[in-house]
Amino acid sequence: MLTIEQSRFYQNDILVEKQDIQIDKGKILTITPSSSNHETNDLIVPGFIDLQIYGAGGRLFSAEPTVESLTIMEDDLLKKGTTGFLACMATNTPGVFSECIKAAKAHRSSARNCLGLHLEGPFLNPKRLGAHIPEFVRKASLDEIKELLDFGDGIIKMMTIAPECQDDEVIRYLLDNGVVVSLGHSNATFEEATKAYNQGIQATTHLFNAMSPIHHRNPGIPTAVFNHDKAVASIIVDGKHLDFEVVKFSQKLLKERLFLITDAVTECSAGPYQHINEGDKFVMPDGTLSGSSLTMLQAVKNCVEHCDISLPDALKMATLYPAKLIDQNNLIGSLKQGNLANILILDSDLNLKKVIFKGETLSI
Repeated sequence: MLTIEQSRFYQNDILVEKQDIQIDKGKILTITPSSSNHETNDLIVPGFIDLQIYGAGGRLFSAEPTVESLTIMEDDLLKKGTTGFLACMATNTPGVFSECIKAAKAHRSSARNCLGLHLEGPFLNPKRLGAHIPEFVRKASLDEIKELLDFGDGIIKMMTIAPECQDDEVIRYLLDNGVVVSLGHSNATFEEATKAYNQGIQATTHLFNAMSPIHHRNPGIPTAVFNHDKAVASIIVDGKHLDFEVVKFSQKLLKERLFLITDAVTECSAGPYQHINEGDKFVMPDGTLSGSSLTMLQAVKNCVEHCDISLPDALKMATLYPAKLIDQNNLIGSLKQGNLANILILDSDLNLKKVIFKGETLSI
């Protein structure tokens, strides 16, 4: 049993102080007023959840699709405060997808913070590919989707598609089988995007990046997201994928419908996705922006320091909101009785001091 004394944390946007968090068997057992005289300025927050990350710890999963790669990614991300993530795979050959799925399934029984896979492609719009490889992009058939999900056996949690390029029956099958479908790498019109959200597509991948833009006579995908009452969106807050001012007004419009991802990659010189580290971002050999070097903690800091987003809201963008999207908010993403004890301790400058994962204090 572990007790965190005199905790300070946000609950419903209010800073609650002098609470003892008692942890037992990997879960939060109780949160009660403290009788301790221990004083601290540390802040207790839930572990971060990243629903789109390609690589960590020097391993790009699609380039080295093994159990070992996922284990290395898990170790590295836990030390940075990411206690839940979806390993992402970009548009690639069926063979690479198969190897990634096999590795994720083999790893599932021993997985710690890897929650499954996010397939970003190959069912995208060739007009909005960004760094994705054009020759691998194609339209999905219903039979292919059925085979993919059968082979995945529940490991595929999320998929980014361009709905204007896919048949309605494909989208419906994905939704009916519990996959979170995200609109992305899409050239959909405002009307097409709105139709997709009304069909049940829940999310939008990296808002503003690789999608039809806002124009005063062609409102595009971002306007469809803003105007919809249920559609949510991920966003990359590194100052490279988007100007911070765009993040600022997006959060003011979307509020609890906007969540953080890193879209982070790692340096790689083999295979179709060769990422070159330029310090604050990664690019392909031709200079195309291909991924971030962001951590979830830095994304939270950027929201607060550059985007006029309150700390409670920024933290929820990294924890509660992604947990809700994947229907895990009664297990992770918030500090409440019964949830997993995935807890970060930050100092007053939001530097990471300690990671507690499923009740165990980790060395960082």
